[in-house]
Amino acid sequence: MEDAFAADIEKEMRGKMESEWRKRLDALQTEKNTLLSEKNKMAQERQQIETLIQQQEEEVSKRVQAEKKQLQETMAEDLRKSITADFDNQLSMLKETNQGQEEKLKEARKQELDFLRKEQELKNKEQELEINLQKKLLEARSELSEKIRKEETDRNILKDTEYQLRLRELEKQLEDQRRLAEEMKRRAEQGSTQLQGEAQELVLEEMLRIAFPFDEVTPVGKGVRGADCVQLIRNQYGQECGRIIYESKRTKEFIKDWVEKLKADMRSQGVDVAILVTQTMPKDMERFGEKEGIWICTFAEVKALAYVLRDGIVKISGKLRSQENKGDKMHMLYEYLTGGEFAEQWKAIREGFMSMKLSIQRERDAMEKLWKAREKQLEKVLLNAAHIKGSVEGIAGNDSVDLQLLEDAADEIFE
Repeated sequence: MEDAFAADIEKEMRGKMESEWRKRLDALQTEKNTLLSEKNKMAQERQQIETLIQQQEEEVSKRVQAEKKQLQETMAEDLRKSITADFDNQLSMLKETNQGQEEKLKEARKQELDFLRKEQELKNKEQELEINLQKKLLEARSELSEKIRKEETDRNILKDTEYQLRLRELEKQLEDQRRLAEEMKRRAEQGSTQLQGEAQELVLEEMLRIAFPFDEVTPVGKGVRGADCVQLIRNQYGQECGRIIYESKRTKEFIKDWVEKLKADMRSQGVDVAILVTQTMPKDMERFGEKEGIWICTFAEVKALAYVLRDGIVKISGKLRSQENKGDKMHMLYEYLTGGEFAEQWKAIREGFMSMKLSIQRERDAMEKLWKAREKQLEKVLLNAAHIKGSVEGIAGNDSVDLQLLEDAADEIFE
């Protein structure tokens, strides 16, 4: 898209520059034709002058011979004097005539030099015009590249800004959680053991809500028999898959009765998974694990353990749900596929597909027609340019007239 946009701009500027170049070339060609006509006229005048000088020399010679013969018949001395005087007069006249002819020749040479100088200036102007055209094309390309580079930079800056905003949001959330944890830790250190346990319960509930935003985490009120909180698990479709109960303990010693109590809570609430979060692990367990059907872990391990157990519950629920009413579902699926509703929907899909296909074909035909028209226009322009180049080279002859621009433009277009 960027190359097409750059090619259109370059083509438009080339058209403008070629139009201006043709106008200047016509003006320079007119001036060159005028100078050529003046040169031819001067050459004709020079030839006429030389012919006239030759005729005058022949006439003078004839007159000298005739007078010489006439004077020889009369008096030799008078004839000699007369011939001498006439010869001097004739010689002075010839010298004056030759001086006039030399002046005219100098003027003709001067005009010829002026013509050559103007012709050289014409060539220099053509070269300057070509150089200016190339400079303007390079400037246009540079401006287009700079514009595209600036737009790309703006898009990158926008993406970086969005990334920084998202990063700031996450940092703010982490900072809030850190402050909440510090506040709970401070309250736990200042309060009693019961308050410390309640603080851990609050942090646990908050952590579960953040880690699993689609699940429902419900705390169990004080004085109510059962675990500290219950996590209702939902899949990506919002369907309930199961529950996990959590019991939080923050004491320096582990009590075995906690396991029995949590097992009783599992049976009373009808759940299959229970997690006991404790500050002090049992003596026979170094890290999290299962003991008598209860998962036991520290607060640092509860998040990872919850992820694993939740994923297993979701997968098991999906398998069980897929097996429910399997025969009825197959029958319903067969009726749906053979019914009118499915046929109409599929018909609508097919009509939409055919409409899109016809629209694409029409657009393709229109673009091919447009391309053919532009190709004909381009051939017409290049043909006229070739005619102009041939005419200029025919007039200039051996003189160098640089018309390489048209060939470069044609090569770039066909490439």
